[in-house]
Parts: sequence; C-alpha cells; structure tokens
Amino acid sequence: MGDMKINYNRLLFLFFQVAIIWGCFGFKSFAQDNRLTVYELSIHEEINANAWRNTQQAFLKASSQNADIILIKMNTFGGMVNFADSIRRKILDSPIKSIVYIDHNAASAGALIALACDKIYMTKGSSIGAASVVNQAGEVMPEKYQSYMRGLMRATAEANGRDAEIAEAFVDPDVDLPAIKETGKVLTLTSSEAVKVGIADGVVKDIQELFSQEGIVNPEIVIHEITFMDSLMGFLTNPAVQGFLIVLIMGGIYFELSTPGVGLPLIVAVLSAFLYFSPLYLEGLAANWEIMLFAVGVI
Repeated sequence: MGDMKINYNRLLFLFFQVAIIWGCFGFKSFAQDNRLTVYELSIHEEINANAWRNTQQAFLKASSQNADIILIKMNTFGGMVNFADSIRRKILDSPIKSIVYIDHNAASAGALIALACDKIYMTKGSSIGAASVVNQAGEVMPEKYQSYMRGLMRATAEANGRDAEIAEAFVDPDVDLPAIKETGKVLTLTSSEAVKVGIADGVVKDIQELFSQEGIVNPEIVIHEITFMDSLMGFLTNPAVQGFLIVLIMGGIYFELSTPGVGLPLIVAVLSAFLYFSPLYLEGLAANWEIMLFAVGVI
C-alpha cells in the first residue's frame, strides 16, 4: 500500500509538471499568435510620383500580410499636391489603422498626409503645417489653388475628428486664431503645440514609446523594402530627370532633322522618349492615346 501511495504521488506530481509546461508553452504560443503586425513605411523624400508609388506598394503588401497597423515614418518638407492627395485618399480609404510618426518635419503636403492618419505622434522639436500652395520658385499660387488646398485640409481633418479650422490655418493666413497664431501668418505648430490643440496625439522620443502609448506590446514589425525597380522608377519620374529627358528628345529630333540619314541624334531621342514615357505609362500617369499622339506629332 505504501508503494502504491508513493507511485500515486509521483504520478500526480508528474501530471502537474506536464500541465505547467504545457500551460507555459500554450500561453507563449497564444501570445505569439495574437501579436499585432505593424507594417512600417518611410516617407523621407519629396512628395512626388515615387512617394505615391511606394505608398501604393506598401498598402498592397500590408493588406496581403493582414497587417493590423501601418506606421508611416515621416520627415518631409512637402511636394506635389496631386500626389499628396492620392496618398491622403489611399490612407483614408484603407481599413488598416494608420499611425504617422513625424520625426522633425511634416510641412506642406506632408501635413496633409499626416492629417489623413488615424493617429499622429511627433518627436520633440518636430513641426507640422505651412501648407500654402507654392510654385517651384516658392511663390504663393493664386487664390484658386489655395481655396482647393484649404478644402482638402478641412475635409481631411474632419474625417479624423480634428479641428478643421486649425487645418485650414495651415494654408490660409487670414484664418483668425488669436490664441494660436498671429493674424496674417500661415500656421505652423511645434510638437507640444500640436498636442495642446488636439492635432497630434502625443510627443514621443522614439517608436518604442509610441508603441507604449498606443498599448502595443511586442509587435511584429515588417519594414517596407524599396526594390531596385522602385528606385529606378523614382529616379526616372524625378521632375529634374524628366526635364532633362525632354531636352534630349527635342534636341535629338532637331539635330536629326538638320542632318540627312538616321544617326545618333535619333537614337538618343528615341531612347530618351522610351525612358520618359515608360515609368509614366506603368504608373498610369500617361494613357495610350497620349503616347500615340506624341508619336504622330514626331512623324
């Protein structure tokens, strides 16, 4: 009887050991299965066709990987309004929760994109605002352009429950906000000011503190990778490069017409035209009829 009791106690002790080990591993597996997936996209360049392309690719990949959050690391002085509006629309239409982490700058078109995100966090010393529409020389564009930009800023702020009047003040110096800015000045907010007026959700020193404030524990972070093709497309759609290609196209055609026969100028013109139109066509920025019209014009 004594031996049976001892064996029974040993079996009971072994059972508890197995249960504890299984529980630990089971809990660990459960915790891993319930980790949030954060897809990280960086916007550190001018807002242009390349930034729009990278954003589209990032949201497609985030969706395919069932990401819970898309985190946009931003440091930009702005760029082209049409591409900023496309990025804004992509963020607003996506079912994935969006958080922007402003590391220094979210100016002009960057402010518009930031307002489209569900949450805005800024590092100490960062700023957001100054979204008036300007030309390449930095001169303020006519009222027609400012009016449209004001509407975009208001609509974007309202979509996420932010103060539309403050968003409008990023564009319009005539918006009267005596407690925030001087009359006649376009609004730009520091990180602490943005939190105070409800534009930003917090000031953080790094992404880990951002996760802590959002209650995100040990997330699985997937970083958006820029491929060689992405870099090449970005280079070819750069306005300076496109301007240079147009010069080569027109120059090649001119010199070819000035000399008899088919020679180097025509080859340069054709190659430049291919490099100019290919990325635009692939990105949906140039339609078939536009390319055909150019070819007919050359002929």
